[in-house]
Order: sequence, then structure tokens, then C-alpha cells
Amino acid sequence: MLSTPPVAAPSSRDRRLIWICIAILTALAWIYLIRLDRQMSASMAHDRMMAEMGMVMDMPRATADVVLTFVMWVVMMVAMMAGAATPMLLLFAGAQNARGANRVPMGVLLFGLGYLTVWVGFSAFAAIAQEALHRAAMLSSAMAASSQRASGVILVVAGAYQLTPFKGSCLTHCRSPLGFLMTKWREGRLGAFRMGFWHGGYCLGCCWALMCVLFAVGIMNLLWVAALSVLVLMEKVGPFGAVVGRIAGGAIIVLGIIQEVTA
Repeated sequence: MLSTPPVAAPSSRDRRLIWICIAILTALAWIYLIRLDRQMSASMAHDRMMAEMGMVMDMPRATADVVLTFVMWVVMMVAMMAGAATPMLLLFAGAQNARGANRVPMGVLLFGLGYLTVWVGFSAFAAIAQEALHRAAMLSSAMAASSQRASGVILVVAGAYQLTPFKGSCLTHCRSPLGFLMTKWREGRLGAFRMGFWHGGYCLGCCWALMCVLFAVGIMNLLWVAALSVLVLMEKVGPFGAVVGRIAGGAIIVLGIIQEVTA
């Protein structure tokens, strides 16, 4: 049933709980990524040493490697998107509290699961794409496109998407959580999950191209992961988010053109 929810601030307990959970999830995600980056760096150094000794062994990738790649993408999406989702979660908790919901934390959890489901789906797609590029020998040891021209194309396409009306429409929904609640509200636990899934869809429409930039600069390039995380946060909650997104799009296009010209 569609209805318009009353709006109120979440209780101090719910606000603290949401902030603590987001902070813990984000911290754990970044700890995992940093540890994984160190392990991968050590593995690449070992492979280089073996190659210099003429002891190169081409080991086939197992199913476990693909699963670990998928896990890596899921954790990366949590690290990059959790902070940007916090304002929506706080407002949703406030709306549930204003309606006298007895299980506000459960409703927020289901909303978050719906949101996460969308990004898990994207992570599966990204992991499959990474595996396909790896098997086609189109990824470098740093997990970036091995061709500079390919990197340039990825950057130009991602930057151009930043300037499209569809990107702007999705960003508007992401930047207007109150408007989203007023127009998309659904009752009950299933309603909370559906709303989270719906909002996650807008978030995906807003940010998928930025995530694809990692295929050009290095999927585990943590400096770029951090920079894109800040960009996503500025786009969604900053006072000039739409302008920031367009400036970033132009800068990414220029970077892509430079890659093409110098290839």
C-alpha cells in the first residue's frame, strides 16, 4: 500500500546505532581491502622473482578465485557506498519512528539489505567482467586494462556518462531522500526491503560508471578507490553535488583523451 509517511528525526538511540553500524562496516571493509592489497603486492613480487629465475608456471584459475573476486567487489562496494547511504538510512529511520513503528532497527536493516542487494548484483557483474578480461589477457598484473587505448575508452565513456540526463536524474533522486520517501513509501518489512532495493537502483544508475573507472586505473588501486568514494559522497550529500559530478566527468574525459593520445 502506498501512503505518504510523516517525517521526523530518528531517535538518538537509532541515530547512534546507524552511525556505529555504518562506521564499523566501512572500517572493516577498508581493513579487508588494505590487507588484500598487501597480499596481492607480495604475490606479484613473488611472481616477478619466479619469472626472473625462469620458473614461470601458468596456473589455471579455479572457481575459488572467481568467488574471491566477487567477494572483493562486494567489500569494495561497501567501503565506497556505505557512507553515502547514511543520510537515506537516517531519514528512513525517522519516518518509521514518526509512524510509531515498534521495530525501527529491523526496518532500517531490511532497507539496507535491499540497497545492498543491488550492489551485490553489480559486484557479480563486475567479477564476471573481470574474469572475462583476465582470460582474454586484457588485464595487467595490477588488474587494470592492459591496453592504454582501452583504458582511455573506459575513462571517456565513464566521464561522458557523468554528463548525461539519466545520470542527472538518478543523482537527483539520491540527493533528495525526503522526496524519495514521499513518493515511494511502502508499508511493512517487505515494503522496507523494496524501498531499499528501489533506492539502490537509483544509486547504481548514479555511480556504476564511476565504479567502472577502476578497470582503467586498477581495480585494487586503493588511492583511486578512496578518491572515487569521496567523489560519490560529495555528489550525494555535498551542497554542489551535481556541479561536482559534472566537473569530475569532464576531468575523467580529459584523462581518457590523454590516455588515447599518448598510447
